[in-house]
Formats: sequence, C-alpha cells, structure tokens
Amino acid sequence: MQGKRLTIVQLLPALNAGGVERTVLEIGRALVAAGHRSVVISAGGGLVERLVAEGSEHITLDIGRKRPGTLRHIRTLRRRFAELGADIVHARSRLPAWLARYALRGMPAPRPHFVTTVHGLNSPGWYSAILTRGERVICVSNTVRDYVLRHYPRTDPARLTVIPRGVDPAEFPFGYQPDDAWRRGFFMDFPQLEGGALLTLPGRGTRLKGHADAIELLAGLVARGLDCRLLLLGAREPGREQYVAELEALARSRGVAGRMAISVPRNDVREIFAISSLVLQLSRQPEAFGRTVIEALALCRPVLGYAHGGVGELLAELYPEGRVPLGDGTRLIERAAELLRVAPPIAPLTRYRLADMQAATLALYEEVAGGAAG
Repeated sequence: MQGKRLTIVQLLPALNAGGVERTVLEIGRALVAAGHRSVVISAGGGLVERLVAEGSEHITLDIGRKRPGTLRHIRTLRRRFAELGADIVHARSRLPAWLARYALRGMPAPRPHFVTTVHGLNSPGWYSAILTRGERVICVSNTVRDYVLRHYPRTDPARLTVIPRGVDPAEFPFGYQPDDAWRRGFFMDFPQLEGGALLTLPGRGTRLKGHADAIELLAGLVARGLDCRLLLLGAREPGREQYVAELEALARSRGVAGRMAISVPRNDVREIFAISSLVLQLSRQPEAFGRTVIEALALCRPVLGYAHGGVGELLAELYPEGRVPLGDGTRLIERAAELLRVAPPIAPLTRYRLADMQAATLALYEEVAGGAAG
C-alpha cells in the first residue's frame, strides 16, 4: 500500500498530559512526515496547539465522558469519518472505541478499517473487551499481549501486534549531564538532596507507586552507612495532601526526613534522571510498559525495579541487574547497595526508540489499509 496517501483518524478522550496523549502526537508527527493525513478527535486540551502546529488536524468532540448523552456522538463520528474519507480509525481508549465501533457499523462498505491499542492493564470485562476487537490490536508490551490472551481467550493471537513505546534519543541523549546553572537552581530548591547519592522515584501521588518502599529503602541504605538522598518526583499533587503527609510521617519515623524531598510534577525529568545515582521503579501493581525505565537507561543511568509487568520485562532485556522480586525489601536494599558501589555498564539503546515505534505503527497502518475494506 506504499505510495497511497492515507487518512488516519486517532480517537482518545482528551489531549492533556499523559503517555497515551504523547503517543498520539508522536504518531501524528510521523504520519505528516510520511505524507499521510493525520486527524485526531478528542475533547481538546493543552496539547492541541502543539498537535496542529506539527501538521495534524484536530476535531473537538467530547467522546470520553461516561454519560448517556455521549451516545449522540455516534452519529457525528459516522458523518465525520465519511467526510474525512478515513482509511483507518484508531481508537486508543475504551469509550471512544465503543463509539467508533458503532459509528463504523452504520457505514456502508467499503468502510474505514478499525484499529485499537491496549495501552494499559485495564480491569477485564465486557467494557474493556472493545479494545481487543480491532482488525488489528496493538499491545504496548508482551506483558499487555499476555494479559489480553489470558483474559480474552477468544482473541485471535494473529491480530495482536506488539509495538512498544519509544524514547527519543535526541530528548534523552546517552550520557547527558545538565549544566551548572540547572544544578545550582535544582539544589537551591532541594538543598537536602545535595551531597549524597540521589535516588529518584518518579510517579504520581498514589500508594501503588511504591513510595513507602522507597523510603524504607533509603532508611536501609543509611543504616548501612551509605550517604543517600531520595526524591519522590511528581508525588505532591492537588488532592493528595493526606497521602503526602503519611509519607512525610514515615520518613520522620525512619529518621530520614532530612534526606528526602517530595516534589510536584516537573518538566526537567531528563536533568533529574541524569544526576540520579539510581532511578527507581517500585510500582506495587504491574505496569503495562514502564517508560521511565527506558528514559533512564537511554541517559545511561541505572534502574532498580520490581521484576513484574512491563517494568520487569524491560529490565530482563535491557538491565537484568536492576531486577528485584516484588516486595522483597531486604533484596531491594542489597541490590541498591551493589548498584551504588559498582553499577554494571549500560549500552546505548538499539530498541525502544521513538523512531522504531513510529515506523512499526505506520507499517501496520499501510498493511491494514492494503487489505480488503471493512
């Protein structure tokens, strides 16, 4: 199908910050660069301006709100797909996928092809099952593929394609170090983090992210005589004040409050990872992928994480020395001490690059569009 200009319509609830939203922009950018037409339908958000500036089109439609009135958008989507001459409709979230499915059913043949992506380990059931019903189903990791086949055994494995998310080496260059001005500003904001080995745990303010485990790790390392500091990056969020207070109380009780900081979400993740002695991934619940693992490794920074889900999958392939059994606090301290003493060398990434993800997705689009119309 190469040579034909395709019209690809991606659907998601909104275009604010997040991993799915970032992927939509990355694929839109790749489609435009390849000469295809990229259209995104969502309720809008802070990333719309950037999306349009990069050459995609945006249609504002509130397709992510779970209320009966949202069903009226089925007819609107059907009309839009026809007006656009869509070749492929790519749904990246459950409610938009249901709306698109019913919109496509009401269109005369040849109708657009239907592609879905399973971005997360959603609770299994009829509502989540829609994301397994695309003509082709993209899974962001083998962990997700296994999850789909386990919970939806009727799914034809041949329809599943694993396309991991990717990191841009230009954004996270190997061996990058921030300049002195950034360092001065950072340690002015967080003076308690200066001087020792910095451990960074990125993640929003929920106990599933393993913040308490990170505090216990810090206490264990300090008890061994190691001069360590801990940053819980992004955990301080509106509505999470009680949880943050719990973490601060735990740090005081373990005697490490003066060695720890809890920050709001920040835009200088690259710089923070680059000065970290260890980047932690201690989610208690398995992650679908684990983007922070490849971001840190791309920068040549060691990662320590629980060996389950997408994080365990990435570590097994890229940095097996950083794996620890889920919830094993003793082994976590031992392995952290080993990595802080002598971290095994990290090779530049040859997989999990942004260009790999973009090329694989566009190849799938061209393959699907080259088949018989739905």
